Amino acid sequence: MTELDTAKFEEFISAYPIYEYRILDTSDLSVETRVRQICRQECERYGSTWACPPAVGTLEACEKRIRSYGKAVFFSSVAEVSDLMNMQEMLSTRDAHEELTTEVVGFLKEQGFDTFTLSTESCDICETCAYTQGEPCRFPERMHPCLESHGVVVSEIVEKEHMEYNLGGNTILWFSMVLYRTA
Repeated sequence: MTELDTAKFEEFISAYPIYEYRILDTSDLSVETRVRQICRQECERYGSTWACPPAVGTLEACEKRIRSYGKAVFFSSVAEVSDLMNMQEMLSTRDAHEELTTEVVGFLKEQGFDTFTLSTESCDICETCAYTQGEPCRFPERMHPCLESHGVVVSEIVEKEHMEYNLGGNTILWFSMVLYRTA
């Protein structure tokens, strides 16, 4: 596998409001059944979008997909809101993070890598997802399955990598993971 030029990546990433990042080996990532159970039991998006289970495939297929990429850029960005209990306001800050994610993907592709992105929450590009109508995703290049859909436990990565998970106050940390391999 061709290695990521970390100096070039550092130069690139310094132009963006990325709070923290780590380069991870995908072989070190845990894929947990319990995350899927939480999705199924507690998330209203379960079964309603291409970015969530069961549409993303079995947990085994998701793990295989993750492992097929040798490395991943895992990163966070910060957003501030006036009220953490206001879900609408909180979710409105997500778009800026998704734009950062798109920039990271673009950089990696320019460097000759094939990518697969896992990001925040569930996709909300379309008002009504094509999944519920039995149709293919309308925007497969823009739709990023959420990290949890693939059994990834964000808090475990954050702890293991000595990253921040909660900054306190009215701040939100959004996380994405861009898996990459030589194209």
